[in-house]
Amino acid sequence: MELLHTPKPWLRAKLLAGDSTELLDAEPTLGLEHYVTTYYLYIYAPDKDVVKLTNILSSLAIPYYLNAYHVNLQVGDKVYIYNRAHLSDYQQQFILQLVQQGLYTDSFSSFLDGCLQYTDVGLLNNEDFLNQAFLANLNKPIAKRFNRLLDIIVASVLLILSLPVLLITAIAIKLESNGNVIYKQKRTGLYNQEFEILKFRSMRVDAEQQGAQWSSKQDSRITRVGNVIRKTRIDELPQLLNVLKGEMSVIGPRPEREIFIKELEQVIPFYRCRHLIKPGITGLAQVSFGYGSSVSDAVHKHRYDVFYLKHRSLWMDIKILFKTVKTVILGQGL
Repeated sequence: MELLHTPKPWLRAKLLAGDSTELLDAEPTLGLEHYVTTYYLYIYAPDKDVVKLTNILSSLAIPYYLNAYHVNLQVGDKVYIYNRAHLSDYQQQFILQLVQQGLYTDSFSSFLDGCLQYTDVGLLNNEDFLNQAFLANLNKPIAKRFNRLLDIIVASVLLILSLPVLLITAIAIKLESNGNVIYKQKRTGLYNQEFEILKFRSMRVDAEQQGAQWSSKQDSRITRVGNVIRKTRIDELPQLLNVLKGEMSVIGPRPEREIFIKELEQVIPFYRCRHLIKPGITGLAQVSFGYGSSVSDAVHKHRYDVFYLKHRSLWMDIKILFKTVKTVILGQGL
């Protein structure tokens, strides 16, 4: 075990994790080489994970050291750890020496979060959620009260401003077809508790006569009025009442039906962890990925939901809200 402090400046390069809220405008496939600055990246992981991490890193074209113990380290270098619970005693002692000499350590998944603007859930393990460090701020009473107050204010204002739209939409739905204007459906929310979500009916009354099924943009069950209100997301406006009732938040992961959740959690790691916060009318997945109508789409959207769960902030919520407004105005759907 040897720590050297004679760096070669012309060889040093560091990848900055960056401020995740500033990466919302970046392309999801943005290469990490765009973040190269002045230092090397050091990564330490259990031997069983070396091949997996090597494959990831080699495809990113970035300078790094993986499990290197005879290296040039200086204060300011970034040291990232993967699967901390399974590091060997030797690795833990080595990393402890780095910390004692002033080097900063963080998880490798957090590093990728900052660079890619979504979370690679395949790199997460139980430790990431058992620790729940990323939920510490969200669970503070003052944070909960502030978020609740913000939800009430935003939902109330939007509800008042949208009253004419709500009235016109209700009339249009009723004129086009018989049946209820408001559609109620059970969804899974905070801590896996079910609630009834409210939506303007955008499909035929007999849309689920054959049972629950994924909807799509070209779904034949969608009515003419339904097609318009889905593109503009007007069909989601009644959920402002769900927000006022405390069942939802303005921004958060979109709530899903339990029948689909049971299917999705079989193929998506930690899928139910999205229920650690209230579901939202709109969210990071909606403004980053767009409309999803399949298991494959759900896999991609879950990356953004977990990223939001880990990095939620007021500034991120504001950016998501403005992106949602832009999407609605352009009629692009979410």
